[in-house]
Amino acid sequence: MMSLPAVLRTRPSWLSPRVLRTEALAGLVVALALIPEAISFSIIAGVDPRVGLFASFTMAVTLAFAGGRPAMISGATGAIALVVAPVAQQHGVEYLVATVVLGGVMQALLGALGVARLMRFLPRSVMVGFVNALAILIFTAQLPYLTDVSWKVYALAAVGLGIMVGLPRLTKAIPAPLVAIVVVTGIAVTAGIPVPTVGDQGQLPDSLPVLGIPAVPMTFETLRIIAPFALALALVGLMESLMTAKLVDGLTDTHSNKTRVSWGQGVANIVTGFFGGMGGCAMIGQTMINVKSGARTRLSTFLAGALLLVLVLALGDIVALIPMAALVAVMVMVAVGTFDWHSIHPKTLRRMPKSETTVMLATVAVTVFTHNLAIGVVVGVVVALVLFAHRVAHLVSVDSVLDPDGSTKIYRVTGQLFFASSNDLVFQFDYANDPANVVIDLSEAHVWDASTVASLDAITTKYRERGTEVSISGMNEPSEQRHAALAGNLGGHH
Repeated sequence: MMSLPAVLRTRPSWLSPRVLRTEALAGLVVALALIPEAISFSIIAGVDPRVGLFASFTMAVTLAFAGGRPAMISGATGAIALVVAPVAQQHGVEYLVATVVLGGVMQALLGALGVARLMRFLPRSVMVGFVNALAILIFTAQLPYLTDVSWKVYALAAVGLGIMVGLPRLTKAIPAPLVAIVVVTGIAVTAGIPVPTVGDQGQLPDSLPVLGIPAVPMTFETLRIIAPFALALALVGLMESLMTAKLVDGLTDTHSNKTRVSWGQGVANIVTGFFGGMGGCAMIGQTMINVKSGARTRLSTFLAGALLLVLVLALGDIVALIPMAALVAVMVMVAVGTFDWHSIHPKTLRRMPKSETTVMLATVAVTVFTHNLAIGVVVGVVVALVLFAHRVAHLVSVDSVLDPDGSTKIYRVTGQLFFASSNDLVFQFDYANDPANVVIDLSEAHVWDASTVASLDAITTKYRERGTEVSISGMNEPSEQRHAALAGNLGGHH
């Protein structure tokens, strides 16, 4: 038999009493912070609060086992709520959960195909634009609850905002959003103030979520309706999850498996869809709460989801009394905290290259205009690529020197030669006045594509038509291989 000390030495780290206590407390704080946000995001998506609450429960519990980043929290988020809201509003909740399942399948496939590696091609300015647009959309989603309402709603929302701004300066032991909700609810109930409540938005859960297949027709028409939203859910969810995982890696000085993060999110969304949840992804705010509370293992993620469900089932009647004004205040603070204020500071704007600011603003503008985070990110990446190509295209220079005897002219080309920079290359040579021999020296250049080879073909053709002997020298090995394979085989349309 194994001795007791040996057994103790082989147990998981999270079973030690100190780690267990830290993980449990962090999980409880996150669960309390998840309740108001899950309800708020359900309302943004236009569904019953229980659809968001079930999603936060199933996402957290599934990712505690399937996820690639320990201590990361996933649940119903503003980003996913904004993506799926049109499906819920136009086609109903069954189409929404079908969208979540399909989106999860797409995420799992993209994860298995290694899409996480493509994150390094996402410019920082696009990420900043994504975060800023998300903040704006979360804020604008609160405006319907602040229009055509009694002044009492504004008063309660102001109390909530005041608590969330002031309390963290005194103590951070208790989540400020939770205190704000408790205080605002207490004022509304004891004073009998008639304002819209969570209970008015839809029925809260009184039982565990039930496994089931979405009740939608299994037809091509259904696929046509849900596929675009599922793809947007998959892309936005992966982006936010991978960004959050990268953030936690930096905070904890540890490395996470980004491929597993990706397919784990997919598995969690599939499970969530089959349990009637609205889908979700990593939550930057809740993850920060968890990590800064000292959590480092999967246990905190599991407990956050499990305790959320216990709290809601045990306190459902009380949760129903929460005024919407309190949740609006919470979401306004989420929006303010999400927005990257540093990115629009005059000092930053003066130092930042104009192209980077343009990319950030394009991402924000398209996202806010279309209400689609995926389209905004794609447009942002395209704008970034175009501006980058334009910038690099102007880093190519051509210098020439004539041999002392006047029989040979050497052109030195410096820079990265690709479609944007090589188009003007043809016009950098003096075909009519050059001597009988011309050498094009590419030792300080790199040939990247067929457009450059076609330009070099055009240059040599123009010289040879005038009886000038031209040679290309100094190419590095990859450039030489590309040139040898394509030269003379590109059709000659110059």
